[in-house]
Amino acid sequence: MSTASTPDPDTHRWQFFRSGGFDQVRLESAADLRHLRALDQKLWAVLACPVEGLEFDARTLRLIDTSGEGRVGASEVLDAVDWACGRLEDPQILFTPGDALPLDGIATAHEDGEHLRATARQVLAALGQPQAQAVTVADLADTTRLFDPRLPNGDGVVPPQLTDDPFLAEAVATISAALGPVTDRSGQPGIDRALLDTFLADGRAVLDWRAQATRPDSAALPLGGDTVAAAAAFDAVRAKVEDWFTRCRLAAFDERATGVLNPNETAYAGLAAQTLVADDAGIAALPLARVAADAALPLREGLNPAWEERIAQLRDRVVAPLLGPLDALTASQWQDLASRLQAWHLWNAARPATPLTALPADRLQALMEPSIADRLRALIERDLGAATAAAHIDALERLVRLRRDLVTLLRNFVNLADFYTPGRRAIFQAGTLYLDQRSCELCLRVVDMGRHAALAPLSGTFLVYCHCTRQGEAPITVVAAMTRGDADDMLVAGRNGVFYDRQGRDWHASVTKIVANPISVRQAFWLPYKRIGKMVSDQIQKFATEQDKAVDRAAAAGLADADKKAAAPPPTAGTPQPFDIARFAGIFAAIGLALGALGTALAAVVSGFLGLAAWKMPLVVAGIVLLISGPSMLLAWFKLRQRNLGPLLDANGWAVNIRARINISFGSALTHVASLPPGARRALADPYADKPMAWGRWAVAAVALLAVWWWLRRHGAG
Repeated sequence: MSTASTPDPDTHRWQFFRSGGFDQVRLESAADLRHLRALDQKLWAVLACPVEGLEFDARTLRLIDTSGEGRVGASEVLDAVDWACGRLEDPQILFTPGDALPLDGIATAHEDGEHLRATARQVLAALGQPQAQAVTVADLADTTRLFDPRLPNGDGVVPPQLTDDPFLAEAVATISAALGPVTDRSGQPGIDRALLDTFLADGRAVLDWRAQATRPDSAALPLGGDTVAAAAAFDAVRAKVEDWFTRCRLAAFDERATGVLNPNETAYAGLAAQTLVADDAGIAALPLARVAADAALPLREGLNPAWEERIAQLRDRVVAPLLGPLDALTASQWQDLASRLQAWHLWNAARPATPLTALPADRLQALMEPSIADRLRALIERDLGAATAAAHIDALERLVRLRRDLVTLLRNFVNLADFYTPGRRAIFQAGTLYLDQRSCELCLRVVDMGRHAALAPLSGTFLVYCHCTRQGEAPITVVAAMTRGDADDMLVAGRNGVFYDRQGRDWHASVTKIVANPISVRQAFWLPYKRIGKMVSDQIQKFATEQDKAVDRAAAAGLADADKKAAAPPPTAGTPQPFDIARFAGIFAAIGLALGALGTALAAVVSGFLGLAAWKMPLVVAGIVLLISGPSMLLAWFKLRQRNLGPLLDANGWAVNIRARINISFGSALTHVASLPPGARRALADPYADKPMAWGRWAVAAVALLAVWWWLRRHGAG
């Protein structure tokens, strides 16, 4: 937190504008920035925002986020404003688009202003632009061009070039190559305190581990330096040799097993049809040698061809050095070899988990000398002692980035001017989603789907979540607010669209989730009729489906009856079948009563309506429409007035301080529906248009006949 004194609020007259349903402070001058600390934070639009996931330079936000928490808070924004204003001759330059910072724009009256200006000249000279009078963000983007690896730079990383001592330079290169380097500001690999400490600890562990094998009482290296190669040759055939001796013991247990444990003719017949090579997998699967009771393993002749080379390695590297020259190996001799190498296996299993075990013992021992460690530490301390020059470059980069980005951040933090100003986009707007003949401008990246899905519905906005993919890019999830049109054809899964990010790149967007809320009052007006139409349509489809099933059942029953009648004796010739007239009379009477009731009801409605005075008829129609659509429109109106941007941002880690409304007029500007361009010509003839249905004409004719009937009846009675 800056220690600057808080200005008197009465010394500055603030200007406010109203947008989004709340008063927002105008930030238009250097005086506004200098007095920003005196502005009550209850009047700020936002109190915190995340560093990542915004359409804003993340490097700038990280420089403002001095706490390193991944969030920029109001206090950090105030500190950045005070810091920038104190180091600029005229902070009004912050309101000028661009990133060029003139050298004479750096305030030399500040205690480190001269250092910043001198650093800027050094940077331009290092870039081959000594005559330039302004420094930009691009000039400071690649700091490796600004630091000479032969000079200390204050980051505590020592590259080999920093020392003139060849042994120390080689030591730095060896340590960084073995353990993984730390990158110096010059871009060169090197070591720092932490890496040196790791090397010393791991190196000591490796030396102690190696010392265990060289003690006089140790059996870990029965063949000295050749033990490693011998153990590798032993392990290469261990499982196969164990298998062969086990087979021989089974043959000794029961001689009947001998024939089964050796390959039969069928196995060889399968191999005979192939073009064989010595290391063929089928041959390698056969036993090492012929199995017999209490047999010794031949080491020269009678071996499986696929294993001859590996057995030869066992004979020359293990058997001969430990047991002498042998042509065969008994089971007891094999166990003797295994026991002699067991100590090596135990010692090798205790190998420290560090790449330093690959360094030659003498080289590691030389690097572990205390004097070498002391000299390396001295190099690191020397580099850290030059932190001032590097700090000045970091400060210059911070100042140049704030010159370019600070006001943009304030217009999305202290107020939401960029969001509510036509033609601008807020830093949280990720792009535009094209879907269902409309484009949605209010699209936000979704970092945590679970958190977002829990909070975002509180915005009262119709939301569409989309999974977006693009070749060569990591998938992203965006949520789009639909604030215009309707959602009759919106589907939860499978609906596809196109998302354009702020760089203009197109992404394939697939709808994954929908949060349904009213979109407009117009949609709410037609919603009851659409629901009624859908209900009627569903009932008609249900009725048609049931009738179709009934026809199928009747057909099946008819076939069954036909079979029964075919099996029954034929009726006597000339005997008439009885006709149940009462049954059909009842059916016709019921149909007549139903039609009569419907006609009477319809006639009563029509007669009552036509009996009204002419000026009352529109009022009745309007009343009926209001009765049907009124509740839906009223509910939608209330919900549309409650639409709020806050929950959408809060779900992404923002701390929104106000109720940022998205009213009907502003919502109409955030979503655009398809419309023909001005001056376009339109041909109305459609050769594939749906044919008009006859039932509409019949309905009009029926109403006309009822009206005539009512008129004749009334005037005839008169």
